[in-house]
Amino acid sequence: MAEGRLIKGIGGFYYVETADAVYECKARGIFRQKKITPLVGDLVSITVNERGENTIDEIKNRKNFLVRPPLANIDRLFIVASSISPSINMLVLDRIIAIAEYKGIEPIIVFTKSDLDDSYKKYSDIYVKAGFKTIVCNNKNGDGTEKVAALLENHISAFTGNTGVGKSSLLNSIDSSLSLNTGETSKKLGRGRHTTRHCELFKVAGGYVADTPGFSTVDFEKSEKIMKDKLPYCFREFEPYLTECKFLNNCSHINDKGCAIVNAVEKGIISKERHNSYIELYNEVKDIKQWQMK
Repeated sequence: MAEGRLIKGIGGFYYVETADAVYECKARGIFRQKKITPLVGDLVSITVNERGENTIDEIKNRKNFLVRPPLANIDRLFIVASSISPSINMLVLDRIIAIAEYKGIEPIIVFTKSDLDDSYKKYSDIYVKAGFKTIVCNNKNGDGTEKVAALLENHISAFTGNTGVGKSSLLNSIDSSLSLNTGETSKKLGRGRHTTRHCELFKVAGGYVADTPGFSTVDFEKSEKIMKDKLPYCFREFEPYLTECKFLNNCSHINDKGCAIVNAVEKGIISKERHNSYIELYNEVKDIKQWQMK
């Protein structure tokens, strides 16, 4: 018996890193019967058989997981946006931040291409004020890269952002051995355009970074929904005011009379832009029933 972390899964085979080696394993049939799929990032117990097949026998409790990409036990999600080409879409950022908060993953906002345009400043101010770790990266001289690298140590992290925002350039500047190109094809994996895509954890800057081919913000948004009663708790700057609304149990925090959050927006304590994102997300799910989510 041994314990370790699942670092890659492909074609029904799982690769588990233990203290002394990486073992190729198959999952026991009991997982299929229970409709449980091992996920990259899982902590597992395995049986090592010198003359037979190694098996995953137990999956430890997960602190969180994502549907797409299929990852478990993520500590930090780096949400990368660029100052220009493509420009910043605050609704997309706020949607992903809310999902991360809901899943118990720390969202960290990274603005790239600060050397090309300074439009990030407005957004950076909003997110710093809201209480988020926010990093600005200069693609020309590398400023900010060391701050991202420092936050990877001893954590499992994933990166998300639209094509062209500079995720690959950022990761390459942290660890050149990853050799990621602009299409996010990893030469280290030998992955080409037509090869099988899979998730994998790589050791980077003292932690693990998930290589998630095909992981786009669109996939992320479509695969995760937050019900309207949970949504206010996914906007961290709302928290001090959630128990102060006049009609607490029926308050949507949009334009309700006596709403403490609306009042905080009017006073400039909570940004109008963040509140507008909340309204958009609320309206998307307000008519969805819990049973429809199953």
